Amino acid sequence: QLQASGGGLVQAGGSLRLSCVASGRTFSTYAMGWFRQAPGKEREFVAAITRAAVSTSYVDSVRGRFTISRDNAKNTVYLQMNSLKPEDTAVYYCTACSDAYYCHEGVSHDYWGQGTQVTVSS
Repeated sequence: QLQASGGGLVQAGGSLRLSCVASGRTFSTYAMGWFRQAPGKEREFVAAITRAAVSTSYVDSVRGRFTISRDNAKNTVYLQMNSLKPEDTAVYYCTACSDAYYCHEGVSHDYWGQGTQVTVSS
């Protein structure tokens, strides 16, 4: 249902744009989010966007560097990541929530993507 892509290896200070394409015709009815999981750590919330892209939410560690956006006509949510740091290294997952304003922690998630690896070298 969710296919994430765009990860890779980048030097500190560089940029990457992740994409997550959803199948089906009800994408606009889902709040969308991005989480990440670093080796040996729990999965953590990164960013979320509401159904009509009216509002966004970020974890403090990425605010000002990452931007979440969506194109409902293309069934796609994006995560633009700038000024990347080694501590941003993780597998990034997109997620969809049908019954939440923000698809972040503490709510029910309907779908998860397969994850895309982001590695930031120092």
